[in-house]
Amino acid sequence: MAARQTYLAFGIVAVMALVSGCGSGNGDGAAQSAQPTQAADAPGLGPAGFADVVERVSPSVVTVRLDNGVGSGVVLRPDVIVTNAHVVGTARDVDLEFADGEQARGVVLATDVPTDLAVVRSLRTGLPVPEYRTELPRPGQWAVAIGSPLGFQNSVTAGVISGLHRDIPGSAAQSQSLVDLIQTDAPISPGNSGGALLDAEGRVVGINEAYIPPAAGAVSLGFAIPSATALDVADQLLKNGRAAHPYLGVSITQLTPSVRRGLGVAVEQGALVTGVDRGSPAATAGVRPGDVITELDGNAVRSVEDLLSALRRSRPGAQVPMSVQRGRAQQQVTVTIGERAG
Repeated sequence: MAARQTYLAFGIVAVMALVSGCGSGNGDGAAQSAQPTQAADAPGLGPAGFADVVERVSPSVVTVRLDNGVGSGVVLRPDVIVTNAHVVGTARDVDLEFADGEQARGVVLATDVPTDLAVVRSLRTGLPVPEYRTELPRPGQWAVAIGSPLGFQNSVTAGVISGLHRDIPGSAAQSQSLVDLIQTDAPISPGNSGGALLDAEGRVVGINEAYIPPAAGAVSLGFAIPSATALDVADQLLKNGRAAHPYLGVSITQLTPSVRRGLGVAVEQGALVTGVDRGSPAATAGVRPGDVITELDGNAVRSVEDLLSALRRSRPGAQVPMSVQRGRAQQQVTVTIGERAG
């Protein structure tokens, strides 16, 4: 079956990992426990810690309020805010609150569900635009999160970049957005959604999106959309009102032991093809229902999330190799990545 998308007003919950969107509202996000804040005065930073960075960047981080919840946003242009699609939901108007205490109305211009991003026009102009870092940070580098967890405006937590290109197992049943993310142990809580993840120099490296709550046995497992993705999608939304995404043209589901035995497939992991769109790139490459995709463009595919992540990093028009298991035979095909609006 095709991956099913379910966007709650202020939360995303993945079946296996119990991942929550970090917006705070009357839904599931508000019920999660806030995580403890780590000390920002880390070794080597000096007595001020991240205080100078926070003072400089905080005016660029806003609180996004709706009738039933609260999230965060980051200034993208002097009159435009970028936030998460699951923060604004289906709303057309939101309230924006700034670090200096001022408030303004915001108009939601466009949203993109596959990447969970949205752009909001602020009726207050002249907002300070922070520096965005488009190259990925390195694991182990400092990370600072600023947002409004549980409505506490411009709250700051700190940690490190824990990993890159993270996919949340089991999340594809609810959302295609929880793939190819930055992982951080800077505590993320409900209300942080759409806020900024910064490096030690105050550059925005990501837009905070989700966390795995303590109820799942996690300690400080937060995730952010890389800045390069956020900037690309936001620019498309502002220019065209929608964003285009790499397109393969398959409906996929997880390969289970019972399905594997029933099909006589000689691999234990991969993305099972349940349908192929007529005339799609996959159809042209000869992919059939019942095939199991095990590799795309050199990226191992062990799950649906792996395939979505590999596809996210590909470019429309690129010809890439793909490995497909058909029964006990492995097929090597070349597929030309297509393009489709989200």
